[in-house]
Amino acid sequence: MILSSSCFLSWVVRATMLCAAIFAFSESAGAQVVRCLPVAQRASEIGCWFIADQVVGELPAGPISWHLDTYPTRAEAETAKRPGATVVESLGKVWLLTVAEAGWRPSGGERAAEIGPLPVTAGARYAAQYLEAIFQPGMKSIVHRHGGPEVWYTATGETCLETPQGKLVGRPGQHVIVPGGPPMELTATGTELRRAVVLILYDVTQPASTLVHDWKPKGLCGR
Repeated sequence: MILSSSCFLSWVVRATMLCAAIFAFSESAGAQVVRCLPVAQRASEIGCWFIADQVVGELPAGPISWHLDTYPTRAEAETAKRPGATVVESLGKVWLLTVAEAGWRPSGGERAAEIGPLPVTAGARYAAQYLEAIFQPGMKSIVHRHGGPEVWYTATGETCLETPQGKLVGRPGQHVIVPGGPPMELTATGTELRRAVVLILYDVTQPASTLVHDWKPKGLCGR
């Protein structure tokens, strides 16, 4: 998909503002108030940070995965990047982040994970929003939903996500894929810092994230 520079900028700003609202933590619940901000504004380790926005476009037929590979340098990762992929520096590493067909591998690098299959719609055009999330245990998001699947790569700590279907728990080595649409509430659980790289892969005709007011969590992540 080709976007004009002004259209692309508008899309990035809209996505950033929506996510900033989504990741505000509830002070009334006793949690620290944290907002998701552009990584250029980072002033502390703890928080939620936008690290990249990338137009992916229409996906190929067949199973689709999120591929995470690390490289010694950014230049090496950039050399291996294909159209629609993203190079970021996060959690002390240089990452090549690619949404592509299952089984795909870039040249060089070290494979960290392949997470899939992702629940995507044939013919839809997608964009990827990437975040770095470092939360203290007890931090909680407000209720929200996404315009496509959300995927966590958890390096340390534990995350619990409650939806109307129940709860999902993500720990290192246990990758979580949440389909787009259902309302959700995220809580950092366990005893360690939750350190994760997050993908929101959303249909470009929908917002990346939306606040939800018509569903109330049951507190499953506190049990």
